[in-house]
Amino acid sequence: MANITAALVKELREMTGAGMMECKKALVEADGDLDKAVDVLRTRGLAAVAKKAGRATNEGRITAQVSHDHTKGVMVEINCETDFVAINEKFKAYAEKIATAALEAAAEDVESLKAATIDGETVEEVITDAIHVLGENIQIARVALVTAPGVASYIHGEGKIGVLVTFDIEGINPASDGFKRYSRDIAMQIAATNPVSVDRDSVDPAIVAHEKEIYKAQAAESGKPENIQEKMATGRLEKYYKENCLCEQAFVKDPDTTVSAFTAQSAKELNGSITITGFERFVLGQAE
Repeated sequence: MANITAALVKELREMTGAGMMECKKALVEADGDLDKAVDVLRTRGLAAVAKKAGRATNEGRITAQVSHDHTKGVMVEINCETDFVAINEKFKAYAEKIATAALEAAAEDVESLKAATIDGETVEEVITDAIHVLGENIQIARVALVTAPGVASYIHGEGKIGVLVTFDIEGINPASDGFKRYSRDIAMQIAATNPVSVDRDSVDPAIVAHEKEIYKAQAAESGKPENIQEKMATGRLEKYYKENCLCEQAFVKDPDTTVSAFTAQSAKELNGSITITGFERFVLGQAE
């Protein structure tokens, strides 16, 4: 039997918002497995959150850049040791320089970015210089590169969250003011709501299967007839799609409409067609 420590109980409580005793019981049932304990609490309707956020505490910032024609974009997470350095203007300047190098080199990963050059020096040399100037260990955590007929980015909260979004578009200039306003709104939506996919068809089947099991277990707890349990589970899965699939979500700037409807209306106003095809969302400190 696993040793259920007070620290583990506290961590589960912080993740779910459930009571201390319920958290301890869930951990005992899950034999100390934190993720399984979250599922136990969810089955009992006691978990306040469904998504298990990363618990890393790295400091630093996320930076994104998009090409002038808005068909290519990069996002880079750069970590440092303290928030004091993360908000330093010199650190910000280094981060922007590294992101510029990433865009120009179309760097797809950390190693290719380190080898990229800007202003006559490699990015690895830029990082070394930053370490000497700022006096902290500084590392590139991850890189994302996207290309598409339309690309947009958004950085939130002093570089704590970053988003890149890709679009298929026809009859619309991706660098036009109208499209940039629309696409920024979509990127902000993703930053705010953390969807799991663009639409329900692109949700990972393993995630769908996992959610179904949770909802079936919740329905079984109700003690109602099996046909009612099935309807309850199906209804909860539909709610999951509407809350977690980008195009089905309520638009944060106008909750009376969906992202899909907002996209259709924007395309009509811009005299073209728009399809959201994908996104990358970074949260500081959650690089795998």
